Amino acid sequence: MAESTETMDDDAGAARFAELLANEHRVEPTDWMPEGYRKTLIRQISQHAHSEIIGMQPEGNWITRAPSLKRKAILMAKVQDEAGHGLYLYSAAQTLGIERETMFDQLITGKAKYSSIFNYTTPTWADMGSIGWLVDGAAICNQVPLCRASYGPYGRAMVRICKEESFHQRQGFEILLQLMRGTDAQRAMAQESVNRWYAPALMMFGPPDDDSPNSKQSMAWNIKRFSNDDLRQRFVDMLVPQAEILGITLPDPDIAWNEGRGHYDFGELDWAEFHEVLAGRGPANAIRVARRRTAHEEGAWVREAARAYADARSTERIAS
Repeated sequence: MAESTETMDDDAGAARFAELLANEHRVEPTDWMPEGYRKTLIRQISQHAHSEIIGMQPEGNWITRAPSLKRKAILMAKVQDEAGHGLYLYSAAQTLGIERETMFDQLITGKAKYSSIFNYTTPTWADMGSIGWLVDGAAICNQVPLCRASYGPYGRAMVRICKEESFHQRQGFEILLQLMRGTDAQRAMAQESVNRWYAPALMMFGPPDDDSPNSKQSMAWNIKRFSNDDLRQRFVDMLVPQAEILGITLPDPDIAWNEGRGHYDFGELDWAEFHEVLAGRGPANAIRVARRRTAHEEGAWVREAARAYADARSTERIAS
């Protein structure tokens, strides 16, 4: 029996796909790709987009309470950047065949995950510094390699995102630096905030490699370039000298330079806490999703008006 045309096309597509990866070339939306590759990208990119959108909430909470007009303007600009990041990423995911409305629904119904870090609360102004320095710093470590992700729309979106994240990290560092140069109460507030955010920031890279079933395949497909543990080590190596400049003490007594490894050793993390937060039982999981759902529902009239306007313009162009 002759081989079907569909099978022959799949074989040729698979060979072309393997060639693109081997030569470090981009896979584009019109290229053949394995279904597993497509599903992995949809999961990763949509979760990344959700994280940017949910990540607006902890900082948006402080826009009206920031200590000066300058700080308010900077924080507002940062939150706007994060909205833009979500837009880029949702657009990239759509090229894989998933509708934006489907991704929104998965987020507001709790079916989709997002970064566990955004389920922690921000009770003090110093948290705006810790989020910038630690959370955005971890994001940069994780996302710069994604600029070389094998899927073209994802890699290209990450280039601009990483440029903006670098500013966010510097803003956070500067907030903490100013606090550490302030009063005893300000220094204590900065240290207390870093104490809370340090471990969750390290867990942003995902579980240990032995407990991360998707990492190896993502690395084989050139989506990820480094393992979770490798990225976590890079982050700690970056943090230690920066903490010394700030005068901040990292809340890990096990941090020590290892001459033989050429890296800093650091202590074990509480992975039970990570899985609890990821499962929806963190300090602010319910609040974050509920607020996103409310915003989506209350914005329905805006979306309807925009669609009606677009339809009207389209009709006018056809008539003319």
